[in-house]
Amino acid sequence: MSVQIIYLDSSAVIKRYIKEPGSNLVRELYMKAYSGEVKLSYNIWNIGEVLGAFDKARSIGRIDNRGYEIVRNRFLLKTRRMVKLGILLVIPLKIKILKTSWRLIEKHHIYEADAIQIASAKHVNSSQFLTGDRRLHEVAVEEGINSKYLK
Repeated sequence: MSVQIIYLDSSAVIKRYIKEPGSNLVRELYMKAYSGEVKLSYNIWNIGEVLGAFDKARSIGRIDNRGYEIVRNRFLLKTRRMVKLGILLVIPLKIKILKTSWRLIEKHHIYEADAIQIASAKHVNSSQFLTGDRRLHEVAVEEGINSKYLK
């Protein structure tokens, strides 16, 4: 029996490192990944988006410089560790994913970054898609993806 793949967009990944609504659910999914119940996934694109969000949190004073270094290092170390353990699938940005994302942009009038999330979730046939972005959630549902909006 294969393990379910849960796709996390950048807003969901951030909730693992900065406490906000939905953080508890994301933390539970990370625990389930470590116990072998699920496999987590996100696109390589998300790494830059997550680092950018941490930097923005620092620039607006939500976290200080020390906090930034802590969450940045935890995120990068955990990503490497989970990939090595086989419990996180970091999806490369393939031409096939980009082509799918372009169709999604034209169909739903969304940003490339959001379209890449949906195309990546489809690419790995994820059983669930988690996002903190209401519009992205709505588009995922329209695309037939089992999506959960993290309010």
